[in-house]
Amino acid sequence: MTATVAIIGRPNVGKSTLFNRLVGKRLALVDDSPGVTRDRRSGEAKLGDLRFTIVDTAGLEEAEASSLEGRMRAQTEEAIREAVAVLFLIDARAGLMPLDEHFANLLRRNETPVILCANKAEGKAGEGGLYEAFQLGFGEPIALSAEHGEGLSELYSALQPVIEACDDAYNPEEEALSDVDVEEVDDEEQIGTNERPLRMAIVGRPNAGKSTLINSMLGEERLLTGPEAGITRDSISVEWQWQDRFIKVFDTAGIRRKARVQEKLEKLSVADALRAIKFAEVVVLTLDATNAFEKQDLQILELCAREGRALVIAVNKWDLVEDREQMWDRLKDCQDRYLNQLKGMEIVTISGMHGQGLDRLMKAVFRAYEMWNRRVGTSSLNRWLDGVLVHHPPPAVSGRRVRLRYMTQPKTRPPHFVVFCSRPEQLPESYTRYLINGIRERFDIKGTPVRLSYRKGDNPYAKKRR
Repeated sequence: MTATVAIIGRPNVGKSTLFNRLVGKRLALVDDSPGVTRDRRSGEAKLGDLRFTIVDTAGLEEAEASSLEGRMRAQTEEAIREAVAVLFLIDARAGLMPLDEHFANLLRRNETPVILCANKAEGKAGEGGLYEAFQLGFGEPIALSAEHGEGLSELYSALQPVIEACDDAYNPEEEALSDVDVEEVDDEEQIGTNERPLRMAIVGRPNAGKSTLINSMLGEERLLTGPEAGITRDSISVEWQWQDRFIKVFDTAGIRRKARVQEKLEKLSVADALRAIKFAEVVVLTLDATNAFEKQDLQILELCAREGRALVIAVNKWDLVEDREQMWDRLKDCQDRYLNQLKGMEIVTISGMHGQGLDRLMKAVFRAYEMWNRRVGTSSLNRWLDGVLVHHPPPAVSGRRVRLRYMTQPKTRPPHFVVFCSRPEQLPESYTRYLINGIRERFDIKGTPVRLSYRKGDNPYAKKRR
């Protein structure tokens, strides 16, 4: 375990910008409008030879506990309790505000060490706010510019004794993976180990219950939830262990129809969700049982299939369905009609609110991952191909047959097959679909995208003709 440091402050003082600076990547959404961050977001920070976990939090605001802002504040207070140190940010250009003083009093009631930072202190415009920060009583403030990377050496000096005091926290040789350092993975590594957790993204339309589902998995209110649609903005990753298997779960923002996404902030949130899909291994599409298989659900599913992710459908809010048998028949009918390109994909009914069906969902997730990694031997493929050519050869084009000579599988994740043939450009799309469906049925590859491409074999007489 590494030391955890939380960044707190009122809205729009640059907390997410400092977070991105310390992790070395643009992980957290940054915008000029206040209140962009809502959930706690953690990342592996590097500052010189210091390695620690940095937590970005929502801006502190005074609000009723039951309101959205009040629930956001509760998340921030939980981050303060879990941290070994707090970076308390103020805006040096705006100067000391009453809200800064209010939350300074809150921090004094905690035993967590506080490091006061005056952000946006570059140039003369920040000098006044920097001197005003002395009034808070946390000692000399650190003049920072998270945007331009100024003041990090002073921040290093303030953090070093706190980080080194934590057992097993100070390890210059250790290189930790960030939320998105996932492109290069050894296929032979055993999935579900502590060193190699399964990456699972929870996606769906707004208010489908994605964050509630993850909270049920974790057994705690880790993510911000509520009746309001579109609460989640950042793609938040959390670590989870299910039956001795380690999983990295990504909560994502709800994806609405493209025509309805107008605001810049929502565009950033959707882009972050699409990035989570791209780097996930298994995607769980969460549907609202009271309004399942809408057009947008199918578009999200098609997007995941194009990215080549392993897929499972979780029908959430099943506890709200009165006639479950009729609803199940409707779901299966929709699957048969709309999901021909992903035949055999598993549908699991769950209740994220009550934690029902989670074991069935996770078993389906690991089965989908197994299918995603399925490899078929070349000899078995070519025996199957010989039988296909006997019973259903490709159609002749302009009186000439297309010859399929050889088949192999060069890739998995998802399964990708290559057929060497003559005149591949003449093969109709319908015959490609026929081959893919045959591969699914013969080799039991269900519920995952299957790629099939063609390569034209070299003509051995081409040189002689010249």
